[in-house]
Amino acid sequence: MFSNATSSLQRNAAPLLSSAARNSSFWAGVEMGPPDAILGVTEAFKKDSNPKKMNLGVGAYRDDNGQPFVLPSVHKAEMSIINKSLNKEYAPIGGEGDFCKESAKLAFGDDSVVVKDGLNVTIQGISGTGSLRVGGAFLKNWFPGNKVVYLPKPSWGNHTPIMKHSGLDVAGYRYYDAATCGLDFAGAVEDIKNIPEGSIIMLHACAHNPTGVDPTPEQWKELSQVVKAKKLLPFFDMAYQGFASGSVDKDAFAVRQFIDDGHMILLSQSYSKNMGLYGERTGAFTVVCQDKDEAARVESQIKIIVRPLYSNPPRHGARIVTEILTTPDIRAEWLVDVKTMADRIITMRDRLKAGLEREGSSHNWQHITDQIGMFCFTGMTPQQVEKITKDFSVYLTKDGRISVAGISSSNVDYLAHAMHAVTK
Repeated sequence: MFSNATSSLQRNAAPLLSSAARNSSFWAGVEMGPPDAILGVTEAFKKDSNPKKMNLGVGAYRDDNGQPFVLPSVHKAEMSIINKSLNKEYAPIGGEGDFCKESAKLAFGDDSVVVKDGLNVTIQGISGTGSLRVGGAFLKNWFPGNKVVYLPKPSWGNHTPIMKHSGLDVAGYRYYDAATCGLDFAGAVEDIKNIPEGSIIMLHACAHNPTGVDPTPEQWKELSQVVKAKKLLPFFDMAYQGFASGSVDKDAFAVRQFIDDGHMILLSQSYSKNMGLYGERTGAFTVVCQDKDEAARVESQIKIIVRPLYSNPPRHGARIVTEILTTPDIRAEWLVDVKTMADRIITMRDRLKAGLEREGSSHNWQHITDQIGMFCFTGMTPQQVEKITKDFSVYLTKDGRISVAGISSSNVDYLAHAMHAVTK
């Protein structure tokens, strides 16, 4: 009887002890964070049972069947690497040497004085995000000027948290004109002229995210002179080289123009879009320096930043990139692959605009084909976005941005009909 009573007390006490332990948790004060805007769109899309549903929120390329696409050149490079039976040793802190060299050549050009004279410090980063983060930390530690990063309005949603997490302040300059769904060039120039001297300016090298609105070559030249006159440090984010126009050289125009004009730029590169290496997290971060001695000192400090962050980068993605860029036949195939992706997106833009006109829309949709790259700022209002999602199961972010890569031959007309229905 006594044994049974003891056992009963122990059973009854167990939940009380467990509850007390939970109540004293170290994490009781942790607040629920806001959901990620894009991942929230994807979650809602997954729950929708409409067979015609479309997810235009995610920034990843899809083929015309709506499926993830492994580039044939990437597959060929990967097979070549596997056949070499390479080891799995740690990469150097700054990453694979050949990868860094080839990344710099891809950005600046094979004949660039920056590469030939060894003026660049290029390290392998954890794709574009990690490269930007290392850049932010370097600026926080060593930039002698105004530690404020001026972003175009709007900019990629991750730019602000990355820079703030690095310990930098963030401000902005006019860029997108909602009235025309195009570039507010006059506003951008005016705002840049008012940025305090010795500040940092973030520039999207091509295929501006999220608007798809890029300056023309002549406008880039003018912006270069304005930035130079204000003694600003240009930090280029180049996540779409080749993916925007289909030409790696054309998409590098702004970066190369600024170099020709004497700027000492910072550069973040990503191979997620132009090689489809999303999950490999492969990118590069570059600082252009005055001379080799300065480059050596800068490199030493960047390595000091990297070591406690992630020690050294993963090798596989870097090996794929290097294999592609250094093997003539695979490189030639990759250039065709990247143009194929760019051309499909351009075709979807043309067909969407034509579909809206065929629906009888009275709006001017010229901006759909004027914009470039993966994303399009449609001009739809938050109310129209809510309606197109509710009535047609078309999912996108509230700012009206769509991923053109999510459109295919089988659903472009449905999208045109839906957009017309909510905007007429």
